[in-house]
Amino acid sequence: MTVPALYRGLFDDAALFPPGDLPLPEAVPAHAAHRSAWYAEAVGPFLVGAGRLAELTAVPAGAPQQVALVLPGGSSQLAPALAAADGLTVAGVELADPDVRTAVAALAAQLPAGVEAAVELPRGEGLPAALDVLAGTPYRAKFRTGGLAAGAFPSEAELADFLAGCAERGLPYKCTAGLHHAVRHTDPVTGFEHHGFLNVLLAAAAGPDAKLAAEALAERSGALLAAAARELTDHQVEQVRARFTAFGTCSIAEPLEDLAALGLLTAPAPQEDR
Repeated sequence: MTVPALYRGLFDDAALFPPGDLPLPEAVPAHAAHRSAWYAEAVGPFLVGAGRLAELTAVPAGAPQQVALVLPGGSSQLAPALAAADGLTVAGVELADPDVRTAVAALAAQLPAGVEAAVELPRGEGLPAALDVLAGTPYRAKFRTGGLAAGAFPSEAELADFLAGCAERGLPYKCTAGLHHAVRHTDPVTGFEHHGFLNVLLAAAAGPDAKLAAEALAERSGALLAAAARELTDHQVEQVRARFTAFGTCSIAEPLEDLAALGLLTAPAPQEDR
């Protein structure tokens, strides 16, 4: 395979969302190009908010092959969004609700068979209880790892506690926002501390050990992280991706470029005309 197993299906296409905010008539054909490119195995579904569904179905280029509905407005958005998505291939739903029990109940009652779902969990003291509610359900946890303000970025310790808490409960998760680049860094324009998605992958390998996870999240050497990624066994890769299933990124190109720069992903050589 061209794309190593550690990165297959890792990048959900959030081109419509901040800070990218790509216009929908541009985002749809760009997604189609990603899905037909040599790195297509790395690309997940096209993420779309409930308010953009009517616009999406009217795009002349045609709807994406698979979409995931992002519903930040609570469980009351679920039924209308599913109805508005009629005719689209809905691969997943990402639901945020102040009451995780309400979200789980709504998904259990309304989610069509074969459609995956993730519930965005609150940060702060209520997180362990929310993880307990979600554990044992068919749904993933979703955790916000960045945003448009410094406070939207959890610390290494906070994110490590989330990752370890999920591992303790056998709960798979996805992340959203702030993970465009592979390695932890300070943004030179905003000064925000960004987690790296390669850091998160290696932190996921720590399982329920929050201390080891925090150490992996804090590492800023791309060379060290790349070496550690290469040393993962097939079994470890399977475990990591069973835990950390995907993250939303408004750029598909940036994470791929980072992996290539670290020597972790190589584009196939162009075929010569015969």
